[in-house]
Amino acid sequence: MDGPSFRLFALNASRGFATGVAEALEVELGRHEEREFEDGEHKSRPQEDVAGRDVFVIHSLFGDAQESVNDKLCRMLFFIGALRDAGAATLTAVIPYLCYARKDRKTKPGDPVTTRYIAAMFEAVGVDRVLTMDVHNLAAFQNAFRCRTEHLEAESLFVGYLAHEVGAAPTVVISPDVGGVKRAEALRLSLGERLGSLLPSGFMDKRRSGGELSGEALVGDVSGKTVVLVDDLISTGHTLVRAACTCAEHGAAHIFAVVTHGLFTGEARRVLTAAPIDKLAVTDTVSAYQNLGKLQQRLIVLPTAAIFAAAIARIAGSTHRFQNG
Repeated sequence: MDGPSFRLFALNASRGFATGVAEALEVELGRHEEREFEDGEHKSRPQEDVAGRDVFVIHSLFGDAQESVNDKLCRMLFFIGALRDAGAATLTAVIPYLCYARKDRKTKPGDPVTTRYIAAMFEAVGVDRVLTMDVHNLAAFQNAFRCRTEHLEAESLFVGYLAHEVGAAPTVVISPDVGGVKRAEALRLSLGERLGSLLPSGFMDKRRSGGELSGEALVGDVSGKTVVLVDDLISTGHTLVRAACTCAEHGAAHIFAVVTHGLFTGEARRVLTAAPIDKLAVTDTVSAYQNLGKLQQRLIVLPTAAIFAAAIARIAGSTHRFQNG
C-alpha cells in the first residue's frame, strides 16, 4: 500500500492541534465531512478508505465558545462509530484533554463516577485504545477502561523549561493540594536531576466541599526560594492562586507555575492576572490560552505535538524518528 499503513483524522475543532501532529508524523490528515442540521444534530463521516487500516482520531474534549464539551464528545463518539462501521482494523482515540476525568470516585451518596461512564461510551463504539495526556488520576483512568490505555506526560517539557528559568537559584517544588503530591514529586526528581541538585518539596492543605475551597496550611519552607507550583489543570484558577498567595506570604522570592491543561474558565483570567506568579507555563492540549489579556504576557505555551506524534508512530509501528524539544 502507498503511504503510511495508518490513517490520521481530526475533528474540525481540533484541526489546529492535529496539524502539528500530522506534520511531525509527515502524513496528511484524513479527509472527512462534518455536517450540521437545523435542529442542532450533526453527522461526521470519513471521506477516504479506512478498511483494514489502523486509524487514529484526534480530538481534545474541552468546551469553548463554539462547541460544548458534550457536543465534542458526541462528535468524536459518532465519528469513531462510523469508522468502525467502515471497516477500520483498529481505532485509537487520541484525546489531548480527556473530559470528565476529575469525577473518578464517589464522594457523596449517589455520586456518579463519570470516568467509568466515559470509558463505557468509547468502548461501546469500538475503540481499541485511548491515548491521552496527564489525566487527573492515573490509577482511576487505567482502571476505568477495559480497552488499552496510553498515558503521556508533559513532565519533560516542564523540566526543560524550568531548568532554563530557575538556573542555580534555591528552588522548592510545591503541590497546590495533597492529591497532586505524586505529580509534584515526579517533577521534583526530574528537575533536580537536570539541575544536578536535590530539591526540597512541599504541599498545600486543600479541601473542597460544595464547590468551596478551605485549608490554608503550607507544608514546606519557601522563604527566599524560587517556588515551582505543579498541577494537572487550571479551571477557575482559585486553587493555583491560593497556593501562590500563600507562598508569597511566606516569603517566596519568585513563583513559577507549570500546569498541563489550561482551561481558564470563569474568573480564571482575572484572578490569575492579579496573582503573584512570575510566569505560568501550560501546554497546547487546550486552546483556551489565547486572548487572556495582560495574563498573556506571563504565559508560556509549550507544544505537545512531538510527544503525541512519537506515541502514534510507536503504536502504528512507524519507522519515523522524532526528537522532542
